[in-house]
Amino acid sequence: MKKGCEGKDISTKKRKDLPVLGNAPPNEGGIRDSRTAKWRAGVLITLNLLMIIHIVQWAMTGSTVSPIEPSESMYTLQDGAVNAGFIFFTAAIIATLIFGRFVCGWACHIVALQDLCGWFLKKIGLTPKPFRSRLLIFVPLIVALYMFVYPTVARFFLKPAAEPIFPQFTNHIITTDFWATFPPAYVAIPFLFICGFMTVYFLGQKGFCTYACPYGGFFAVADKVAPGKIRVTDACNQCGHCTAVCTSNVLVHAEVKEYGMVVDQGCMKCMDCVSVCPNDALYFGFGKPAVGTKQTIKKNYSLTLAEDIGAAVVFAAAFFAVWDAYQLVPMLMALGVASVSTFLAVKTWKTLRSKDAAFYKYKLRSAGRIQNAGWAFLAFSVAWIGLNFHSGFVRYYEAGGNAAYERVLIPDELALAEADPKRWITPEMQTEIDRGIDRYERAFDFALFTNVHALPKYAWLEYLSGDSTRAVELLERAAKNQSGQQRALSLYYRGAILNRIDRPKEALTDLETAAAEAPDLVLAHEEKGEAFWRLGRKLEAVGAWRDALKLNPAMPLANNFLSGAAENMDQQETARLYKTVADKYTPNDPYFHWVLAKRLENLGMKQLADAHFEKSSNLAPTK
Repeated sequence: MKKGCEGKDISTKKRKDLPVLGNAPPNEGGIRDSRTAKWRAGVLITLNLLMIIHIVQWAMTGSTVSPIEPSESMYTLQDGAVNAGFIFFTAAIIATLIFGRFVCGWACHIVALQDLCGWFLKKIGLTPKPFRSRLLIFVPLIVALYMFVYPTVARFFLKPAAEPIFPQFTNHIITTDFWATFPPAYVAIPFLFICGFMTVYFLGQKGFCTYACPYGGFFAVADKVAPGKIRVTDACNQCGHCTAVCTSNVLVHAEVKEYGMVVDQGCMKCMDCVSVCPNDALYFGFGKPAVGTKQTIKKNYSLTLAEDIGAAVVFAAAFFAVWDAYQLVPMLMALGVASVSTFLAVKTWKTLRSKDAAFYKYKLRSAGRIQNAGWAFLAFSVAWIGLNFHSGFVRYYEAGGNAAYERVLIPDELALAEADPKRWITPEMQTEIDRGIDRYERAFDFALFTNVHALPKYAWLEYLSGDSTRAVELLERAAKNQSGQQRALSLYYRGAILNRIDRPKEALTDLETAAAEAPDLVLAHEEKGEAFWRLGRKLEAVGAWRDALKLNPAMPLANNFLSGAAENMDQQETARLYKTVADKYTPNDPYFHWVLAKRLENLGMKQLADAHFEKSSNLAPTK
């Protein structure tokens, strides 16, 4: 149901029988079908097909144009990576400054999903009703400023003096890892369902655009100054057909009467209003922009000001509870979830407090009694909001664990030099380790999903606490849920710890897998050589260390291992050659020499180990 300028309901459920507004003469033919609706549907379907083709082409060839997605602009502003998404977003903003929000209405895959949902709901007799908030309307712009302006502002105020305000720009138009910045499919599908369908069902035809889309935040500002607008001639008789078919929830007939054009920034130039006008009084044209126009049309909001403030608090709480939960939920999905959560919280509140409440054609409460539909709605609302709360609980403890992990400053090389790293743990570090373990335990005890990013951090804290067995178990669990480079790193650390606690056979299995999945992971080859050596397979150990040097000839540890191995096998000339190279690349640092000495000692290369212990002592005689 949409409101006319005189407060009358304009139902789009039975479009052909819609009465006209005010004193305008009736149009016997009712509202005619939009001639542009099918064209726009065709364009949006084609857009989605092109997206599918883009993904298929990348899957088949291994490289393609980087994602044509506005969010990719974040990487341009943060890292200087100029990509197709940045070019598209820049062009879209420039186009909007001239023509208004055509890009939103005709070239957005989320709008296509919202329109599909709106069409489907109307087919089953449900007309989405817009949820109107005076405060949440600012969310898209706030998020847009955070995403696209904050990185530059932060760099200006926080950057070291030697760094430029803007990063050095590099060409990333072509990519081999198309999906690197997107969530996995098991997150992307719910994301599209929530943002493309649920927001329409609960918040109205363009619910996501109105309260969640950060790109729309910029497009709305650009539309304000655009000379391109839906305008009106004297032939308008205020029939209201334009408002009835508008899927952007704009009071078209009222705005063109009052201002001579549509000034609402939500107008996406779908052109349906122009197409259905019985007198052809509406048209798209250029002229005075909307900026500076005094708003005289009083807007009807779904909430009182106090309720709106409460809704804003709910929105913020839901958003921060869900955003990056399990390090999986992307920002746009969290915004969609928060929008739905806010509506459900408000509707639940009103249902419990009012004598009568309805949702679509369903009565939730009548004469003070909650109806069956009301109980079903409340059950869904409690479950949804409960999941929000649960995500916030887990996220809070994960964040605490992550913060503690970041405060434990001990180099991997020192910690992994021997089985028990306690000699390097200060009382302050121990406090953070204990706190981090406690936070991670709470998070993982209640988690519904495995956070594959937090598990290796949890494992590392367990290792630093002295519980190597627990660390190995957690890394195994992490690797089972990971893929690619991330999985290879978990396997590498697991193999390294297994080597330290003298379980080289198990270590070798993990390290061989890590080296196979990430061939450029030099450390995996070094550790693989150590596992071979511990198992008495000396020639294979030498081969693994040589593989490491093929990837990086300047590795001091691999060169020292090969020198010690040659010496052990009575190949003195070879040992001297490797030692010369090793000395060239070994940092003149007491801790590094101690680490080298300890690693060599672990493999029984005592003579070379003693030499590095002596160098360490000479560089830091008080240690």
